Amino acid sequence: MPTLFSPLRLGSLEVPNRIFMAPLTRCRSEAGDVPGDLIATHYAQRASAGLLIAEATMAIANNCAFMGAPGVHSDAQVAGWRKTTDAVHAKGGRIYLQLWHGGRACHSRLNGGVQPVAPSAIAIEGGEIYTPDGPKPCETPRALRDDELPGIVDGFRRAAENAKRAGFDGVEVHGANGYLLDQFLRDGSNKRSGPYGGPVENRMRLMLEVVDAVAGVFTHGRVGLRISPLNSYNAMQDSDPAALTAALCDALSPRGLSYLHVMRADFLGKQHGDVLSVARRAFKGPLVANMGFTPDEAERAVETGAVDAIAFGTAFLANPDLPARIKAKAPLNAPDQSTFYMGGAKGYTDYPAMAPAAG
Repeated sequence: MPTLFSPLRLGSLEVPNRIFMAPLTRCRSEAGDVPGDLIATHYAQRASAGLLIAEATMAIANNCAFMGAPGVHSDAQVAGWRKTTDAVHAKGGRIYLQLWHGGRACHSRLNGGVQPVAPSAIAIEGGEIYTPDGPKPCETPRALRDDELPGIVDGFRRAAENAKRAGFDGVEVHGANGYLLDQFLRDGSNKRSGPYGGPVENRMRLMLEVVDAVAGVFTHGRVGLRISPLNSYNAMQDSDPAALTAALCDALSPRGLSYLHVMRADFLGKQHGDVLSVARRAFKGPLVANMGFTPDEAERAVETGAVDAIAFGTAFLANPDLPARIKAKAPLNAPDQSTFYMGGAKGYTDYPAMAPAAG
């Protein structure tokens, strides 16, 4: 019976435990969306994770949804990320980079005046995006033409090449939380016709093309995918999240992915259901779950085979030595939400590790 501390094979990579660090946007990049020494320190502190999944990172220029988010589309960004991968590997860790396109969650004020793009010209209703001029209402995106989509796929492929140059062990494609690939996937945001709209087989086409293009760089065994079929963040919804999950899993299973990373619930509590069990039945590969797991619940989920690993977000944010704390059943540091996106070392690299046991 596996435990949180059992090794796990993820495609062609073996990891020493099943306590992963979820990708967390922290807005700590330097000028030019370059990850610097501070980011390298942050991830190196957490290298005891079975797998570190680095934060949402712009695959293609001018498609950012957060001030201070990093990119991986320039040589300077690649060199910046190399600091992180070198630091993590020096501590014996393993790290994937999450490749991301913000889609309609972007704002022209953050992206050189470039209008956001999406599957359909539907704005995020009631949403705001923080810009250098303060919070601004979400803009109405431009609907991408079918003949533009190969360029999106190629942009992700080039980002994977850059991630490989930067020394990452693999990549996670960001198909969740209302960003571009998720916008194509769910019928609440994808109202287009043609080969990328309508039935679920068409709506998941772009996501699968991106996965395959990225796998052409790393192999499928070093590519993960994150999805959030229930999450209503960024004004997202789907008419049948369970059926969507099953169809996507059926398409992914023969590809031999490193893992499928499923966000099991809705940040905002508007949509309910059980997509995790659907994914467990339909996906023939390592299944990683995320959102609100306590250590005890995580242990039970792995022991019963409900999932193969758990990705912890805020718990890892506040506890750089989370695996050791869980193993010792030690108290966890509480995360300081006021520092999540503020920049600087406070609330980022200054959380204390557990005091060593008395000799």
